[in-house]
Amino acid sequence: MNIENIRNFSIVAHIDHGKSTLADRLMLLTGTVTQRQFHEQLLDSMDIERERGITVKASAVTMTHIHEGVEYMLNLIDTPGHVDFSYEVSRSLAACEGALLVVDATQGVEAQTVANAYLAIDAELEILPVINKVDLPAAQPGVVGEEIEHILGIRKNECFHISAKSGLGIEELLEAIVTFLPSPKVDDCRQTRALIFDSHFDGYRGVICYIRVMSGKLEAGNKIRMMSNGSSYVVTEVGKFSPTMMKVGSLGAGEVGYIIANIKNLANITIGDTITLDNDPAEKALPGYQKPIQMVFSDFYPANNTEYPKMRTAFDKLALNDTSFSFEPQNSPALGFGFRCGFLGLLHMEIVQERLERENDIEIIQTAPTVSYEILLTDGEVKRIDSPSQLPDRSIIEELREPFVKLELITPKDSIGSIMKLAEQRRCSLIKTDYLSTTRVMMEFKAPLAEIVYDFYDQLKGISKGYATMDYDFIGFEKSDLVRIEILVNKIPVDALSLILHRSSAEIRGRHLLIKLRRAIPKHQFEVPLQAAIGGKIIARETIKAFRKDVTSKLYGGDVTRKMKLLKKQKEGKKRMKSIGNVQIPQQAFMSILDTSD
Repeated sequence: MNIENIRNFSIVAHIDHGKSTLADRLMLLTGTVTQRQFHEQLLDSMDIERERGITVKASAVTMTHIHEGVEYMLNLIDTPGHVDFSYEVSRSLAACEGALLVVDATQGVEAQTVANAYLAIDAELEILPVINKVDLPAAQPGVVGEEIEHILGIRKNECFHISAKSGLGIEELLEAIVTFLPSPKVDDCRQTRALIFDSHFDGYRGVICYIRVMSGKLEAGNKIRMMSNGSSYVVTEVGKFSPTMMKVGSLGAGEVGYIIANIKNLANITIGDTITLDNDPAEKALPGYQKPIQMVFSDFYPANNTEYPKMRTAFDKLALNDTSFSFEPQNSPALGFGFRCGFLGLLHMEIVQERLERENDIEIIQTAPTVSYEILLTDGEVKRIDSPSQLPDRSIIEELREPFVKLELITPKDSIGSIMKLAEQRRCSLIKTDYLSTTRVMMEFKAPLAEIVYDFYDQLKGISKGYATMDYDFIGFEKSDLVRIEILVNKIPVDALSLILHRSSAEIRGRHLLIKLRRAIPKHQFEVPLQAAIGGKIIARETIKAFRKDVTSKLYGGDVTRKMKLLKKQKEGKKRMKSIGNVQIPQQAFMSILDTSD
């Protein structure tokens, strides 16, 4: 097809503003799917996406539309909306020239709307602003248009008013996509170059690479080369998503589709790599992507130790499809063999855990999430650690640095006081406040990631009655007065329960944590002491009392020495049990670390 008649675009929006519904409606209107095949969330293939109503993986679809007698190819890449998946969004935008920025007419501009809009602006995309759900009784398209103009500088009269659910305004939007979005730029490279923007593994056909061809063309029978590692493969099939996989003769410049080339292992494919022809290779690779930075770390252990090899295979499979997730083997005296995993955020971690349990039928024990820290050693070396157990001896540490983020909150103005109080408790400092309208405010804070990564969002939603939204962006590591709290269960340190905290809150958090552990760990046949320590100093202690059994109940009189003898025997048994007994620590105990409420 003529490159002038191709349009590559993405739909970007805050979570729940109607991206997937709009994608479904566009496919129905262009005849890509029939009314009989149509169902909601067509592009969300995972069960977890359908159940939660969120998009986790970016997905592509090719549609055709006839405008003024000319056939146009529309390549749509549906993207996630949650802050944890912004890496997926940035990857998708690199394969596009335009973006539909969707805003909910009842909710207005939200924190992730702003973040995704800036991602699209940074990628130099043409943006079409779309106000969705205008048919709802609570819709305020005029007010929302003003917010878009105030925050993003896009005129409100340029916004398209639609309802993706009912189909209102979709035809006009389709015409606008063809008219206003640019065709792909002609690459000045003579050789074939294609960008891999995603991939997945098929048990029968090997690795399926999602590609955007930048120059030249690809067809079955071509011998291709991966520019990052020089490996070569023969293409067995090229095709497009419509939305199911459909074989085609070739993919030309500007087109989006997939290739299959008998690649047996996902590890051989790098997302962001450049594909070129083996007999006429390009000299220079495409820019690709920056490697994502994992910000949240957690240990995963199989509940049954015999499932370790099965868990290893499951992690291999998952990490290859999700390049923003990393893992490495870990061994804990309390929990056995497991893995230390890195995630972009807590929702990302939750999704990975759920996918592991569902797709591989493995029961998992997961430790409390931690963030990564930077350490400046006395010899000038800078180290990154992602677990309290990796913290070296205090005597060789010059300074400890923790990660800080720029935190953006959009909230109704009635909640400002309560949010300021919450932010103060979490060591956040206010940078600026900006009124979007008479009722809504955007607040910007500088915040330590460790303080906002677990339950900050839940608290925020509670304070604002569900109306506030947040987005954060990593700034860098800064020096902070941090200490490591070690938790000793039955006088044995449990690495998985240790924490790195700011000194100001260490003692209070230590005490609260032990109280929660006392409630979470069941009683044993012997007394179990729980202690929190900083260095060698014990700062708090709680005790789990032993089960009590009346060993004297079967006595029916006689000398008191008989009773004393039995009690003494019981006491000695408990003492021996305490020295050799194992304390069973349930999953709730690890998760109680996270709960910062009183």
